Amino acid sequence: MKNVMKIDGYDAVINYDPEIEMFRGEFINLNGGADFYASDITGLHKEGQLSLNMFLEMCSEDGVSPRKNYSGKFNVRISPELHENLVLKASATGKSINQLVVESISSTVVNGL
Repeated sequence: MKNVMKIDGYDAVINYDPEIEMFRGEFINLNGGADFYASDITGLHKEGQLSLNMFLEMCSEDGVSPRKNYSGKFNVRISPELHENLVLKASATGKSINQLVVESISSTVVNGL
């Protein structure tokens, strides 16, 4: 996947900041914030590892799980027309709205990795 770096099993999104002419990495799916900066890929790996180690150490000291937990539920706002079409498609295919949404998200997000 573009712009994602994995460090010790944790994912960080990488972006370029033109104002400071450096790359910024930010770990996602954590119970707190952990970011890092570097001017090249080697530096990103090094600084990312340092940032992650500090974050994990703080979690350990505080007795907190470092990973964010997800419930598997979220709300999506769509237009009334799309909602109507979704209900129609679900009924016509013998599926629930939830099944259609999960299939669509899976094919777009999971299979796109």
